[in-house]
Amino acid sequence: MDHFSIRSYSNEMRGHFHEYHQLVLPLHGSIHISVGEFSGPVSPGDCVIIKAGQRHDFRAPETARFLVLDTGRLPDNLMAFTEEKFAVNAPLMAFVHFIEQQLQHQVNRVLESLTYELFYQLLAQQTCVRRIDKRIGQALEVIAENLGQTHSLTVLARVACLSPTQFKKVFKQSLGVSFQVYLTRLRMEKAKALLTHTDIPVSLVAERVGYQNASAFSRRFRQHFGTSPKTFVR
Repeated sequence: MDHFSIRSYSNEMRGHFHEYHQLVLPLHGSIHISVGEFSGPVSPGDCVIIKAGQRHDFRAPETARFLVLDTGRLPDNLMAFTEEKFAVNAPLMAFVHFIEQQLQHQVNRVLESLTYELFYQLLAQQTCVRRIDKRIGQALEVIAENLGQTHSLTVLARVACLSPTQFKKVFKQSLGVSFQVYLTRLRMEKAKALLTHTDIPVSLVAERVGYQNASAFSRRFRQHFGTSPKTFVR
């Protein structure tokens, strides 16, 4: 049982449970929902997980719209996630809007099945984290837009209007890892994507992800992935 639908709800609080899992992703407007240990608003950019058998109470403005998936299975990362709400990453959110457009037209069963399988794979790649603090979000935008530059904790703390000590604390609370670990992961994943999908030389890939020394980049890459950058060269 894997079924997508676009739904609206009543502003009157209602509650129930069902024998299948359900994901609710706001498209326009927010929903207030209580499920498990969570009780609060769920807005565009969020996803709420309602596991089979969980009682949940909810209300939403009648003008709000939500993409809802009823399913008999969830990927391991969502099953292991101990919270009910997480922030949706950009690739998954883009696909959510694609599904929204598809559901406005008649969709045959084959296409719906293929859509679900791709959605499932994107879910499996989703890093489940709490919704990111807006101040940290501003710093993340600076990092993402200028990945090849040196990013000091002091400068990014200033962007977030926090002291360096506060920045480190709020950053880890938001993403579950330290600033330096996050930056390294982001750089390595970007480097891997460039090596896999472009013909850019390793030395230039290193520069694009913030390494002026190709040897230092190769060492870090090997530490991260367990193999050299040349393994991924097209």
